[in-house]
Amino acid sequence: MTYLLIKTLHMTTAIVTISGFILRAYWMVTQSEKLQHKFTRIAPHIIDTVFLSSGIALVLMSNLNAFSQPWLLAKFAGLILYIVLGTIAIKRGPTLQIRVAAFLIALAVFAYIVGIAVTKSVASWLNFLPA
Repeated sequence: MTYLLIKTLHMTTAIVTISGFILRAYWMVTQSEKLQHKFTRIAPHIIDTVFLSSGIALVLMSNLNAFSQPWLLAKFAGLILYIVLGTIAIKRGPTLQIRVAAFLIALAVFAYIVGIAVTKSVASWLNFLPA
C-alpha cells in the first residue's frame, strides 16, 4: 500500500513538474512578469524535491541497485540532462532561440524518461516499434 502511494505521488509530481515547466517556458517566451513572482521561483524546487525524493524512495522500496540497472541509470542521466536543459530554457540561455531550443530538447528528454519508466528499458518508447 505504501509503495502504491509513493508511486502515485511520484507520477503526480511528474505531471505537475512538466506542466509547470511548460507554463514557465510560455511565460518566458511571452516575457510575462509572472515568471519573476516569488511563488513561481520557489514552487518548482519544492515540487522537484518531492518528485526526486519519491523516486529515490521507490528505488529503495524495490530493493534495486541503481548502479546495476541500466534503465535506472538512463533515467538518472536523463534527469540530469533535463535539469541542465531546463535551466538553459528558463533563465540561462543567452538568446530566445537558444532558450526555445533547450525547452524543446528538454521536453524530448522528459518524454524519453517517461518511456524508460513505462518500459523499464533504455530503449524507452522504441520498445513499442515492431521488430
